Amino acid sequence: MATVQEISIYLDGLLPALGINKKRELLRLIYEISKRDGKSPVDVLPAEKNLNFERAKKQLLLKRYPTSFSTAPKSAFYLPKLELDPAQRADLTPRPFYPQYIYIEESVCESGLARRAREKFPKAQFPSWDGKEMVGSDNFSRRTDTLVIHREKYDFLKPCPCSSGNAGCGYNLINLGFGCRFECEYCFLQQYQNLHAILLPANVQDFLDKIDGASFRKGPFDRPRIGSGEFTDSLVFDELTQYSAQIVPFFRARPHLQFEFKTKSVCIEGLLAQGGAENVVVSWSVNAAQFIERVEHFTPSLPQRLAAAASVAQAGYRLGFHFDPVVPFAGWKEAYAQAAEQIAQSVPVDKVAWISVGLLRFSRELKKAVENRFPDNSILDGEFLLEFDGKMRYPESLRQEAYAYFVPLLRKLFPKAVVYVCMEKAGMCPLA
Repeated sequence: MATVQEISIYLDGLLPALGINKKRELLRLIYEISKRDGKSPVDVLPAEKNLNFERAKKQLLLKRYPTSFSTAPKSAFYLPKLELDPAQRADLTPRPFYPQYIYIEESVCESGLARRAREKFPKAQFPSWDGKEMVGSDNFSRRTDTLVIHREKYDFLKPCPCSSGNAGCGYNLINLGFGCRFECEYCFLQQYQNLHAILLPANVQDFLDKIDGASFRKGPFDRPRIGSGEFTDSLVFDELTQYSAQIVPFFRARPHLQFEFKTKSVCIEGLLAQGGAENVVVSWSVNAAQFIERVEHFTPSLPQRLAAAASVAQAGYRLGFHFDPVVPFAGWKEAYAQAAEQIAQSVPVDKVAWISVGLLRFSRELKKAVENRFPDNSILDGEFLLEFDGKMRYPESLRQEAYAYFVPLLRKLFPKAVVYVCMEKAGMCPLA
């Protein structure tokens, strides 16, 4: 892969009269093609007679977007300025979760969560905190160095923020935490989270108090579905938070509702201690095994997740699975089919309540974050276009092909489960 400097020098010699903006576009295109194909700048854009900006850009767009160049509007090709900062590269050194600094809001300093934090992390520093001071690291990779235990006052219960134009699934959210210890290369938090720390609310009962009497969307399910896990993994910190100890009995007593823990972790001890509940669904984000190993850093493997799923199913919980994000790669159909079959062989199929499928999509801002934190990534090599909702998405033809292949397979393997597509345009794939 050519460096930005190498490409810049090459362009200066090839097309010396380029303006700043035109050079920026060509530089990005050459960089992305060079990175994807392992070619030098001269191989990506050879010198030729009468070469100018327009011809160069057309050639490069055709190479970068071979399947969508002739059909996508030119505005769909997103070519921002390439700004790579080596200081932002993700730190993938394995390390346990042990915060160096723990800030506890005064109003919850005597809470069970605060007490457990003091007991579990005795070597941490506990600075005084007024609840307003900005804390955390400047580096997203160091976010787990700081733990904030606070009282949530506002963000208790809300509908899932599905983008305009997408077919919603009726999901309802409670946000029990902000920040995660995993390092998934596609995670939106690396662009979205401006406080680089782990935030955990100590007042879970206040969240639960909002449930009774609230009105909920139901979507394609037999009853309203409420869940956590929008801004954090639902279970990765459960040994510390013990949220499951409050949530499971609360919803067990309300069979007209159902609650979902959404996780990649295998932190299920709290769930097992509470015993099962038919209306509590423990769901795992899953993917092709090689994708997990390459892209979802610090997370348990697929077999480890499925072993945990089998244990909670045996305890009396129902299960869910989320194939999200699906990322087409060489041999992807076989790899994802193998993962689906592995699930069907590992857990009781009749215990699976739902399965979602969603191809990789992301905000345009996330593209730069991934480039900087994971410069060797392959997930950005696909043909991503600015789509109907302002997100970067694969071409519609590829998304249709993926859903047409994968959704029927899942419905065959899991005939009693609701199989649906997540955050996709209406009509792309039926929910029922």
